[in-house]
Amino acid sequence: MKINKCKTGALLIGVTLVAMGLHAGAFRASAPLVLTDSVDTNQVDKANNVVDEVIWVVGDEPILKSEVEIMKLQGEAEGMKWDGDPECVLPEQIAVQKLFLHQAALDSVEVTESEIAQGVDQQINYWISLPQIGSKEKLEEFQHKSIAQLRQDLHDDYKNRQLVQKMQEKLVGDVKVSPSEVREYFKKLPVDSIPMIPTTVEVEILTQTPKVETEEVNRIKNQLRDYTDRVTKGETSFATLARLYSEDPGSSRQGGELGYMGRGVLDPAFAAVAFNLTDPKKVSKIVESEFGYHIIQLIDRRGDKINCRHILLKPRVSMASIDAAKERLDSIGRDIRKEKFTFEDATAYLSDDKDTKNNHGLMVNSSDNSRTSRFKMKDLPTEVARVVDTMKVGEISAPFQMVNNRGKVVCAIVKLKSRTDEHRATITEDFQTMRDIVIAHRRQEIIHEWVVSKIKNTYVRMNPRYKDCKFKYEGWIK
Repeated sequence: MKINKCKTGALLIGVTLVAMGLHAGAFRASAPLVLTDSVDTNQVDKANNVVDEVIWVVGDEPILKSEVEIMKLQGEAEGMKWDGDPECVLPEQIAVQKLFLHQAALDSVEVTESEIAQGVDQQINYWISLPQIGSKEKLEEFQHKSIAQLRQDLHDDYKNRQLVQKMQEKLVGDVKVSPSEVREYFKKLPVDSIPMIPTTVEVEILTQTPKVETEEVNRIKNQLRDYTDRVTKGETSFATLARLYSEDPGSSRQGGELGYMGRGVLDPAFAAVAFNLTDPKKVSKIVESEFGYHIIQLIDRRGDKINCRHILLKPRVSMASIDAAKERLDSIGRDIRKEKFTFEDATAYLSDDKDTKNNHGLMVNSSDNSRTSRFKMKDLPTEVARVVDTMKVGEISAPFQMVNNRGKVVCAIVKLKSRTDEHRATITEDFQTMRDIVIAHRRQEIIHEWVVSKIKNTYVRMNPRYKDCKFKYEGWIK
């Protein structure tokens, strides 16, 4: 289920933490969350219990040997490859982080407690979703800590990460380049250094949602009423039932808990009921959303956000309903091919897809930084990509079955509007992509220059054994 429509990521306006040498491990000042069985946890314990040593001082902030050892172990667990000797790379990463945090404090950059709580919850939810974990209890067992302790450990880590990202945004957020600058940048590049643009397609889609039989809806509702009755009578807990029966994979492992969310990121029907709950001991009425049918239980309120748990059940669609939807689509496709009406007109009147029907059926590829109608094949839904791969431009597909982004079974036909085969980037066809490359390069230059300038004006002392290191940024050795 995808109730939460917000996205989070480490990408910062074209400059990633990895590109800057600041991978996520650079923010772990406490014991790491080691999430693979390949790591010797005894090594981690030893790293946490060694007699510590101050190996660097940046400004008035020390860097400890244990910080570097823990970062190294966590990086190895995650398959991290360092560009150079990790004994040199990792202290520098921590030092650069401290420069950004110091500047963030000077510039009064802030991260709210609400942002931190939501980010920490999302991180814990991600770890729980990993195959080798799978449940809140397993994570606690693996880490020898309660979820509450993990949240506390992650608090400063997440806060620092956000402060660094916001500081970077402040430094590079206004970078712009002109068309002439883009042309000049690529004019100087050797031909074999100009990036290859993979095959992209534009796809129009028309969907029909198979009807769910009344008997199936009644079965789902009766099941949810039974859950409510069992919780009310004290026979079991809501969280236990959510783990056993909820069909929301993102929250079922955590007893249905969603974490703190505002009204705007929840399905409107779900939010309308959830935000009216006042008694954590009571269970809501049955709610129908775009994802299926729910019952909800309030956990806590924090300002304009609530934390609740829910159980989601999705009605099963019969093969007879699926076949009927495919027959309707097959008829629509025949009429389009006979030119009774266009595919684009058909989507406006006949498609069930709310995201595309008012856009002539054109699918939109959205990311944190852009919206475009062009998709790389790997970015299309799997079922759509499989069909489009064999189509010619202008062709309309046969009906097929797929699961939409709300987790529902739908039937669809698609039209391949355009295909641009893999090619080396050109200004005329790929200006936006080339512009993004130039902007990312400029932002990295600005970040690099800022760090070097900051180093010049910052007190730095390091253990003599680091004097021979090859650092990414010049000026550390005074």
